Amino acid sequence: MSNAMEELEAFVSEWEVCDAKNAFEVFRQALEKVDGVALDFKARPGITYSLRGAHPAQQGRDLFVLIDVIDDEPDQRWLSVCFYDELVTDAKEQGDWVPGGLMGEDARCFNVDEADEDLVAYVVDRIHEAGAAAAK
Repeated sequence: MSNAMEELEAFVSEWEVCDAKNAFEVFRQALEKVDGVALDFKARPGITYSLRGAHPAQQGRDLFVLIDVIDDEPDQRWLSVCFYDELVTDAKEQGDWVPGGLMGEDARCFNVDEADEDLVAYVVDRIHEAGAAAAK
């Protein structure tokens, strides 16, 4: 296991159970099921903890999804899940369009801060959609 993944395991094990953690675990499991995915984890305590999914078929991009645990208030963490805008659809308009929001490119970001099973399932579908698009 890489140092980044060891850091991820340590972070998750120390994080108290809450709605954001539950959603993070669902997103992580969905991301791990994407064929060919490479995972990376970047810890910036007090700012974000970022789980990144990349695909080797991608050209010129280090990731296709960024799952950020926003840590500005550790007792009230929430998630921002961002994709390159052209990799996902958002028929239900659940996400926010963020110009230049992901590595300088337009993004579609979904904020998850409460137990919302429909939103979590919708974002899981976007993870699979982006993973498939990145693999092309």
